[in-house]
Amino acid sequence: MPGQTPTQILLALAGEVALLLWSVQFVTAGVSAALGSRLRSLLADGLNSRWRAFAAGVIVTAGLQSSTATAMMIASFAEVGLIALVPALAMMLGANVGTTLIVQFVAFDTSTAIPLLLLGGYVGLRRFSGVTPRECCRAVFGLGLMLLALRLMQATMQPVEHSQTLKVVLGALSQDPLVALLLAALLSWAAHSSVAAILVVMSLAGAGVIGLETVLAMVLGCNLGTAMNPLIQSLKGNPSSRRVPVGNVANRLIGCLLGLAMLPLLVPQLERLAISPLQVAAFAHLIFNLIMALVFLAPLPAIAGLLMRGFPDASPDSDPARSRYLDRSALRTPAIALSNATREVLRMADVVEEMLAASQDAFASNDTGKILQISRTDDVLDSLYNQIQLYVGAIRHDALSEAEEDRLNALLSLAINLEHVGDIIEKNLMQMAGKRIRDQRRLPADDLERISGMHGRLRDHLRLAVNVFISQDEAMAKRLMHEKEMFRDLERDAVERHLAQMRTGRAEALAVSALQLDITRDLKRIDGHIAATVHGLLERRGLLQSSRLLRAAE
Repeated sequence: MPGQTPTQILLALAGEVALLLWSVQFVTAGVSAALGSRLRSLLADGLNSRWRAFAAGVIVTAGLQSSTATAMMIASFAEVGLIALVPALAMMLGANVGTTLIVQFVAFDTSTAIPLLLLGGYVGLRRFSGVTPRECCRAVFGLGLMLLALRLMQATMQPVEHSQTLKVVLGALSQDPLVALLLAALLSWAAHSSVAAILVVMSLAGAGVIGLETVLAMVLGCNLGTAMNPLIQSLKGNPSSRRVPVGNVANRLIGCLLGLAMLPLLVPQLERLAISPLQVAAFAHLIFNLIMALVFLAPLPAIAGLLMRGFPDASPDSDPARSRYLDRSALRTPAIALSNATREVLRMADVVEEMLAASQDAFASNDTGKILQISRTDDVLDSLYNQIQLYVGAIRHDALSEAEEDRLNALLSLAINLEHVGDIIEKNLMQMAGKRIRDQRRLPADDLERISGMHGRLRDHLRLAVNVFISQDEAMAKRLMHEKEMFRDLERDAVERHLAQMRTGRAEALAVSALQLDITRDLKRIDGHIAATVHGLLERRGLLQSSRLLRAAE
């Protein structure tokens, strides 16, 4: 823009880059909210072969326009054992291709599309009330903003195309492709998005301020930088969690080295084709990822073997979230597999008992660390539950006897209810414990004693439920159902105390009473889940009808 100082130009570019980054996130958030569950299901369906996994990675990332988001979903699936290493690596190759597709659209004239996308998205946001159509319109509006940001950046760069200062700075990039590659990698890493980084490169190329060699080097760098984010995130986990990110970074590094070596051959050929530098950037981004996918898809099993040797599984004893007894080779003998699953479910019961003890302490102290610890323990519980589900699902049910089938149903009932108990502790009770600490509210000694007593009863009932599961003892099951009535009485007492506090009109006492009532109700819900673990046994013995213990059985 004529008359602008370098500082003004830099500020304009910084604002336009911010708009570009924000618009990419806008598109990703809109698609995730509208189609996120379907995209995650599509990823889960692509687990059978590397080719299906590759296709699933392409489709999901083409929708999300974020290979980082796809990588996080793949990592979450791999963490709980939902996906093997070879399909996970294939999905990452597909994700790298999928994130290039929207760039192809941007490479052509979008002057007409920009106002149409902005207008259509805005009207849809104002008109629709449903979540899916509104979020789709949000993504459309974000796409319009992304194209607008790119157009603004190109307009800002055009007047300075002949600037001597700019030529000196960018001349350094042209003289050393490695510097250009590293600079683009840094930009892509900082933006957490290869799409945003590639669009910046395209804006520079469209303004004519960088040559073809620099364009190609920066495209390589954009692909390398975005692979670093999942790797850095995986450093906090176990060595095995780094397999997919390391495999992806290795793929990018090899591609970058080969690409740098071939630049002297490619640049003269591209100059003869008379393709605009902007389109070269877009096409190079797509072709690079397609070639790397085609080259690496076939040898993925060998690559996976190297990664597994380089990053072995952590010892189950050092990682409480990993199963200890779910031996895949035992699946050939369903009775042994069922015994293994039983031992793992008993580990879940130990974790829940630990959470109950920690929950009791959380209400007696002002240490938020205890609440965070319970949240981490619930993650362990969820991981064990997911691994048990996958293992039990792989058992040949047609090879089980009727007694073993009943045992399997009891095992699943116990696992499901234990997982629900963990959720209530982490999502409900700990939310109340955290709010109590934030509000600097202390519970009276008699309330703490009641809460402690209820937690103690729950741990007793949990041990009783585990004993029923192991022994199938009818008398203990009936005892557990009868003791469930105790929590109804406790809830009734809490309601009466709350009503009495309401009559006093004291705000602080009323708030404490309401908290005590909410805690009691959630603890009663937990006891209901514990008691539900024996329903199957009592129903088979004819002692339970319509969820109530028959009076005749008493």
